[in-house]
Amino acid sequence: MTPGRNEELIIEKSDRPSGVHLISLSGPLTLRTLFDFQEAARLDHEHPIIVDVGSVPYMDSAGLGALIGTYASCQRSERKFAIANVPDRVKVLFEMTGVVGLIPIFGSVDEAEASVTG
Repeated sequence: MTPGRNEELIIEKSDRPSGVHLISLSGPLTLRTLFDFQEAARLDHEHPIIVDVGSVPYMDSAGLGALIGTYASCQRSERKFAIANVPDRVKVLFEMTGVVGLIPIFGSVDEAEASVTG
């Protein structure tokens, strides 16, 4: 059995009082789990999006691609986008691939929210 094969991605969606659409992920964001994330990110075409990855233990290149795709979609529709609470293991992936500096990344949901609503 492949490690992580039975792990699932739990997605919690909420709308903050500021109008921000918050997507909180818990579990690995990988090729096996990214389709539900993509669907959740596509549901709202009007509000800024924050993706909280604080409970994502690891991410593969497909998961990273899903985040970049969501960011690009937000740019096309002139919505703000941010990622919050990046764990160290995921941060290494972001640094190795040059995502740091490309996508707005914040240490907390509150910091991200201040950025996308300000």
